[in-house]
Amino acid sequence: MSFRPTLLHPLLVLLLLVLVSCALIALTENSGVSASPAATVAREAQPKATPPGKPSDPRLEGAYRFEQAGWIYVHLDGPPGKIGFAHGYLLAPEIADAFEAVKRSDTHQTQRDWEFFRKAAREMLWPKIDAEYQEELQGIVEGLHARGVRLDLDDVVALNAFEELPDYYVPWYNEKNKVANAPKLSSPGNCSAFVATGSWTRDHQIVIAHNNWTSYLHGERWRIIFDLVPQRGYRILMDGFPGVIASDDDFGINASGIMVTETTIAQFVGWNPDGVPEFMRARKALQYASSIDEYVKIMLDRNNGGYANDWLLGDRKTGEIAQFELGLKHSRVWRTRDGYFVGSNWARDPQVLAEETKFDPANRETSPNARRTRWQQVMRESKGKIDVTLAQKFLADHFDAYEKREVADERTLCGHTDTSPRGVPLWEWGPYYPGGAVQGKATDSRMTERMSFSARVGHPCGADFLAAPFLAAHPDYSWQAPLLRDMKAGPWTRFQSAQRGPQ
Repeated sequence: MSFRPTLLHPLLVLLLLVLVSCALIALTENSGVSASPAATVAREAQPKATPPGKPSDPRLEGAYRFEQAGWIYVHLDGPPGKIGFAHGYLLAPEIADAFEAVKRSDTHQTQRDWEFFRKAAREMLWPKIDAEYQEELQGIVEGLHARGVRLDLDDVVALNAFEELPDYYVPWYNEKNKVANAPKLSSPGNCSAFVATGSWTRDHQIVIAHNNWTSYLHGERWRIIFDLVPQRGYRILMDGFPGVIASDDDFGINASGIMVTETTIAQFVGWNPDGVPEFMRARKALQYASSIDEYVKIMLDRNNGGYANDWLLGDRKTGEIAQFELGLKHSRVWRTRDGYFVGSNWARDPQVLAEETKFDPANRETSPNARRTRWQQVMRESKGKIDVTLAQKFLADHFDAYEKREVADERTLCGHTDTSPRGVPLWEWGPYYPGGAVQGKATDSRMTERMSFSARVGHPCGADFLAAPFLAAHPDYSWQAPLLRDMKAGPWTRFQSAQRGPQ
């Protein structure tokens, strides 16, 4: 019997070590010390491939992510709650980070605290959202919580409305309530885009392309490729922003052959608090429309005036394209099977222009008008030659049509406002504002039939933006310093639905 103490001694020591370790872990977890959402999820995961190990939650079945050429590709399928949960779970690090950037810019720009936006999301936006998308948004919250990111539903809805609330709702609210000393706010003028068909393109089918103009604070994070297979409606391939259920810069295609992009109407004024959020209508239209008419009908339904755009649309099945200008009081559609439409943040309909904007169409020096001139030049020069390769060159163009010279600035199709001492005053972008074209996408009818498009992250011209030297030279933007990062350009890369990994 004397052998027993010899064997039990090391076992008891091991048991004591395990007990002490468990106690330390419990003490740490219950210490009451809190962290920001970004810091919380950073302990668990950094941006990478799908988390290792077999997922235990059935809502992750079939969902996956991978990275390629600076983009993060995410496949999501199933009913709304499942799509939302997988979205929140797989993109948790990126959503937590994007939320901090949006919160910083929204509160700085409007001089409102974040609770103001949460209240607007809860009381004004949420009740107007269709049940299908309420389930998806709630699923995002649950997916985030499964990864340790403690954003709630109000945060996620306000994040989805980050193109609507600060630039459309807040100016309307300030005016309606006669807010004293309110900051000067103006709706933005984001993006350069075109759509062409018939004798204007190389194969007489549709070509559509778009580069997203926004702040680099947001733009460096606008690098998600969403492959969505919803339970109802059509399959979608679109670019997007982490945590947002619509593309939001609005470049996407669906399995019915609808091709969509837009550019924002500069200096638009208007808001309907009883309307449906633009982000929900944009997602619904891309998911359910099988024709240009259906897309227009969905976007008009309970329009709130938020994120007012000129939509450039194509229908692969018919070869028809359209420009759909959607104001709040007025809207109009132009369409053709042989021609083109371009967009660079100007209103075309005289009623929209005169009654719903403060924009001056005669000022040729402004970014929207200079880019409009340049679009007309490159389209006329390229009639019969336009294809995806040429579209990529258009998006990278650096010809300033006002100064009539090559220079990367705020007037060129590939925008670089950070190089301009003028900035863009009509958008309240000051001198050397860190904003411009942050990525590009292009596709044609044949690629759309295969549910495919080409995309480039970063400036479409391939130039890099480096945050540290910029902030050192322009300390006026130091409020962005904790979150403003390098924006490195990747190569043009083709993505398609059901893609399983880099190719």
